[in-house]
Amino acid sequence: MAAIAANRTELLQIADAVARDKSIDKAVVLAAMEEAMQRAAKAHYGSENEIKVEIDPKTGETHVSRYLNVVEQVDNNKIEISLEDARARNPAAQVGDIIAETLPPVDFNRINAQNAKQVIVQKVRDAERERQYEEYKDRIGEIVHGIVKRSEFGSVVVDLGRAEGVVRRDEMIPRENFRTGDRIRAYIYDVRREARGPQIFLSRSHPQFMVRLFAQEVPEIYDGIIEIRAVARDPGSRAKIAVISKDSSIDPVGACVGMRGVRVQAVVQELQGERIDIIPWSPEAATFIVNALAPAEVSKVVLDEDTHRVEVVVPDEQLSLAIGRRGQNVRLASQLTGWQIDIMTEAEESERRQKEFAERTKCFMESLDVDEMVAQLLASEGFAEIEDVAYVPLSELASVEGFDDETAEELQNRALEFIEARNKEMDDKRRALGVEDSVLEVDGVTPAMAVALGEAEVKTLEDLAGCATDDLIGYYETGKDKERVRIKGALEDFDLTAEDANVIIMKARVKAGWIEELPEEPAEETAEETGDTDGTTEEGAA
Repeated sequence: MAAIAANRTELLQIADAVARDKSIDKAVVLAAMEEAMQRAAKAHYGSENEIKVEIDPKTGETHVSRYLNVVEQVDNNKIEISLEDARARNPAAQVGDIIAETLPPVDFNRINAQNAKQVIVQKVRDAERERQYEEYKDRIGEIVHGIVKRSEFGSVVVDLGRAEGVVRRDEMIPRENFRTGDRIRAYIYDVRREARGPQIFLSRSHPQFMVRLFAQEVPEIYDGIIEIRAVARDPGSRAKIAVISKDSSIDPVGACVGMRGVRVQAVVQELQGERIDIIPWSPEAATFIVNALAPAEVSKVVLDEDTHRVEVVVPDEQLSLAIGRRGQNVRLASQLTGWQIDIMTEAEESERRQKEFAERTKCFMESLDVDEMVAQLLASEGFAEIEDVAYVPLSELASVEGFDDETAEELQNRALEFIEARNKEMDDKRRALGVEDSVLEVDGVTPAMAVALGEAEVKTLEDLAGCATDDLIGYYETGKDKERVRIKGALEDFDLTAEDANVIIMKARVKAGWIEELPEEPAEETAEETGDTDGTTEEGAA
């Protein structure tokens, strides 16, 4: 235990050497030495003594002191001193004061030296771990260089110089192998304190690793002129990035590709040949989705804002290209845009439209008691349901080619009569199921919905108020064979969104008196109030 047995000068030299070697503060090393000496002194003089050891950081001189409390009557002479004896040492002493008594230095035997060494080693290790955590916790999001130190169960431990990081197997690029001594670049995605010390988690498969690599290779990205808005990766195989330029004179795609592809190739080589599609980002969802599906050509895009799904129609010969190998292209495009993408060919879309047209025509023929020609006219003009005919302005219905005011009025009357008869039928069925009138009185619940609720044993206002959103719209759960099983919701057939179902439940709770009336949402600001006259946001203008 050289650090303890050393003379004053050697003690400071040892503290300096340890502090430099471990990159920690010299004061931490001296504090560890003080604690080691303190434990040895307590073992020598008795653990009940209040002993403190101080090492002068300038001279290396060691002071060992025992603290005694000044009391009227001494019960324990190890930690107490009488007022009379205290005043003999210090005439100003009072009851409650603390007197410091200097003790001679302790001679270290083999056991004391070994214990002291363990204390110092542990304290220095703790200080080193804290230094590593403080240094790297603010470096999350950076790319670091290191040397592979060893492999453990598929993970790679990386020597970063003053710390160690780990690249777990699932954060590696598939089919990528590193051997001890190889240089490696990786992305710091997390730094955590753990029982065995701070853990620096590195990744080569993280989407932001690609972003940081492009920032190193493309000066315009580093300078903020070009921004990477979205990234989607299938590590080691293919990736898509969406870029936008804040300077209209700079082509963001061309800047990222570089002269003869030199910039993108530098990134590709680092990512083990991962193919990268660079596409222009657009504030228009439809345009962005078309760009994301490149290199496939898109004929038509139909967006559904409520479900955040998009239907994409492509030429028949472009279907395999749009979907990609094992669905890779459409999957990455979906991740990039945040939209659920459904792809169909022009032939499939045409067939579906014809089927929908035939179904609508049949519905109008049966519900309105009209011939096929009139029903086809309604279907071709965009009327999808009986409600569309019943509640559309009469002038709009009369404007259909071949219709006059009298025909339009007759069709609307027939539609209203059909809806009334259907509602009466549903209401009779609801009553037969035992569904209370209060359920039908909840805003948003139709007679048909009330019947569906009754069939699902939701028959009272309290039953409806106690439902969860999934109870109404359905959900998936994992079955015995780890397959996803669909659990049907009471109102699953009514095309309700989760928000629609939640509104119905909350209104039922208000009506049942469970909660107070919901506050009305503030009206949207007009273009004049916001100063936005053309509907283009600042982001979109960029």
